Amino acid sequence: MGMGHDSKGMGMSEHQDDAASERQEIAARVASFKATQRKFQREREEYFVATLENARQAENARHTFDEEPPLWS
Repeated sequence: MGMGHDSKGMGMSEHQDDAASERQEIAARVASFKATQRKFQREREEYFVATLENARQAENARHTFDEEPPLWS
């Protein structure tokens, strides 16, 4: 009977190890996903700033020859 108890205990330990390993894998995947989302957010913000700056420069160049100032100055 003692042998059955030990093997059952080992099975639980292996099960717990597997569960801990799965939790670690999930945590790593979540961290990777969050890092990717932060990267995408930074890229969107950089694209927005660059696009807005290009639009402002184009508008300012157009108004160099006009008498009215750009709307956002």
